[in-house]
Amino acid sequence: MFVVIFGRPGCPFCVRAKELAEKLSTDREDVKYRYIDIHEEGISREDLEKTVGKPVETVPQIFIDQEHIGGYTEFEAYAKANLGLFQ
Repeated sequence: MFVVIFGRPGCPFCVRAKELAEKLSTDREDVKYRYIDIHEEGISREDLEKTVGKPVETVPQIFIDQEHIGGYTEFEAYAKANLGLFQ
């Protein structure tokens, strides 16, 4: 499973999503992730909306195996339901 997180500096939910992905990748050999800083990469809101396929109001925007799942709350729920995460 490959997780891609689009986030920005100073965003607390981006930090939490990155920490969760790091924990999952440490605990499970089948989970890898990439964090993309949208400011550092020059990704605009419009670019992110094209990638997500709908209007984007917040970050992080998270994909699992190229499927958009939403933000941190949805990522955490997915991890609890499908990856044995207990926080």
